[in-house]
Amino acid sequence: MFKKFETTFAGRPLVVETGKMAQLSGGSCLVRYGETEVLCNVTMAAKPREGVDFFPLSVDFEEKLYSVGRIPGSFQRRETRPSDKAILASRVIDRPIRPLFPKDMRNDVSVVATVMSVDPDCSPEITAMVGVSIAISISAIPWDGPISGCVVGLVDGQFVINPTLEQRQKSEMAVTVASTSDLVAMIEAGANEVPEDTMFDGIMAAHKANQELVEFIKGIQKEIGKEKVDFPSNDPSPEMYEAIKEFAIDDVRVALDTDDKRIRDERLQPIYDAVHEKFDEQYPEEIAKIDDCLYKLQKYIVRRWLLDDGKRVDGRGIDEIRPLSAEVDLLSRVHGSGMFTRGQTQVLTVTTLGPVADAQLLDGIDEETEKRYMHQYNFPSYSVGETKPSRGPGRREIGHGALAERALLPVIPSVEEFPYALRLVSEVLSSNGSTSQASICGSTLSLMAAGVPIKAPVAGISCGLVTEGDRFMTMVDIQGLEDFFGDMDFKVAGTHKGITAIQMDLKVHGLTPEIIKEAFEKTRKARIYILDEVMLKCIPEPRKELSKYAPKMLTTKVPVDKISEVIGKQGKVIQKICAECNCKVDVNEDGSVFVSAIDIDDAKRAIFMIETIANDPEVGAIFNGVVTRLMTFGAFVEIAPGKEGLVHISQLDVKRTEKVEDVVNVGDTVMVKVTEIDDQGRINLSRREALIEVEGLVPENNVSDAPRRAPRKDFHKGDRR
Repeated sequence: MFKKFETTFAGRPLVVETGKMAQLSGGSCLVRYGETEVLCNVTMAAKPREGVDFFPLSVDFEEKLYSVGRIPGSFQRRETRPSDKAILASRVIDRPIRPLFPKDMRNDVSVVATVMSVDPDCSPEITAMVGVSIAISISAIPWDGPISGCVVGLVDGQFVINPTLEQRQKSEMAVTVASTSDLVAMIEAGANEVPEDTMFDGIMAAHKANQELVEFIKGIQKEIGKEKVDFPSNDPSPEMYEAIKEFAIDDVRVALDTDDKRIRDERLQPIYDAVHEKFDEQYPEEIAKIDDCLYKLQKYIVRRWLLDDGKRVDGRGIDEIRPLSAEVDLLSRVHGSGMFTRGQTQVLTVTTLGPVADAQLLDGIDEETEKRYMHQYNFPSYSVGETKPSRGPGRREIGHGALAERALLPVIPSVEEFPYALRLVSEVLSSNGSTSQASICGSTLSLMAAGVPIKAPVAGISCGLVTEGDRFMTMVDIQGLEDFFGDMDFKVAGTHKGITAIQMDLKVHGLTPEIIKEAFEKTRKARIYILDEVMLKCIPEPRKELSKYAPKMLTTKVPVDKISEVIGKQGKVIQKICAECNCKVDVNEDGSVFVSAIDIDDAKRAIFMIETIANDPEVGAIFNGVVTRLMTFGAFVEIAPGKEGLVHISQLDVKRTEKVEDVVNVGDTVMVKVTEIDDQGRINLSRREALIEVEGLVPENNVSDAPRRAPRKDFHKGDRR
């Protein structure tokens, strides 16, 4: 049956339609927010797949380019693999909904949010998150929702919920917050060095807005929601768990009590073997669940240590950071490299600089069509001591790369200040927790070593959480086990001044304001310590000079009506400049010109040529030109590609010239001076006056014998005089 529900959200109409589309889906709705429209569907398998020992949830945010009236740029003119932004949107929806499913459920659940129309003022990601929450809530799938989500911006000192496109362009932060009826379920943020107090207040403002929409969704669920179905639990029986716990708990405690992941794994292996040897025959139908019991036992021990004893697996204090080190210049020929090590987590980041034309082109549904700063993150299997073939970046790698990119973007200089495209690649060499935050630190080191004039250094750190009823405790710089067995991974990156990025992963339903405040305070102190005591002692500021292997970039701007002259027919002029100056030239539609060359003198020469073509040379300027044509009355000399002038026969030499060929031939390089530019833009040149001024030669009629030389003036090829 078709139903329609309406409300307002951040001052704009939000309409939910059900019962009209996708009626065979387990739960379906079309959400209209402004003119953004997203179809959300959720389905669940009738029974678990054989051998699945985890909850198989898939979330897909599907960008359809028809939603913005565009045809895909691919060869087949259809959407292909999801864009990075679509993957990031999928992760933002996944993180708040996943902890609300039963932990012992193993039925496949598929969530699909299809973007069908986009209003730039109404975020399709937020519309999709709200729609997914409604679709799951009204389905028969067990779920402890609903949730709601929104974005909070900071415009002119005021918090704005779900800012418009114009407001987003002026906002000092973009914070996505998801909430249940009483807890904050997810935070994803990018910000321009926003202080912790301001960030906290913004999150609370978003949380308040979310709670109102959660009540609206509950009303929909109450009216049309299906009864939730039962499912077969995959938890091991309490008797089985208690028997294994009694048998192995002392050995597992000893095995876990080390700061070395390799030693821990070596100690655990014989325990696993002994447990299987004893219990496989007792539970022949549940052998697969024996490992689940050992996992639960490790989790029990680690959480009891943290909550009851204030003890961490590696012996650190609750707010103590693992041993740190920072290095730069590890690789000889790259433009910049930096390595950051925190305990057994180690990340090497390499910076590559290129011309602005190397910016990444984007084919998505938002307003961004390219980006000149790219950050990529690689997590090879050897970093955790495993053997797995590389199949390219997965969603996790794309997400961590995007987090590092978001953290550093506020300090990257503008294209006017630093006319380069930047690609950073973070290679995880060893992983024992918080590799994404180590990649942020390593990237700052790499950028500074490369000579990129970043506005401030950025560091990242994570905060963990263990809860039990109303009790909770947080710890800074969590390692692998504390991430696996804890309830939160609260990642915060920033400068001395404030926060630049946040990503919060939860395994519980949500956080109270008190936990968020404590996490902010602990990560702020840790971040300042990492910056002052480690990173800035390694490299205190960005280098003043680029690597000799990095391209040298110069920029200029030419009148728009002169762009065609700079490029030339079929690109011949610009191709000639590139060939002669061993450089690369990019010209934008607004007349901005970017020249890159390994040798700075080549770049300067190209800029000089371009400016000569685009702007009439000044009278009195001296050039080294090439003779292109000979006439009886003089020679034509090209002073820049596509721009030439006439040297009259009387101006070819300091002495009388009978024939042009007696002095110059086609292809000769000659020094000439601009003597006149007539009303038609024609250029008159003089070799005679150039020789007198630069070489100091005296005209023939002033001397009796051979020409005399005056003292030579300094003259550099391409200089204007």
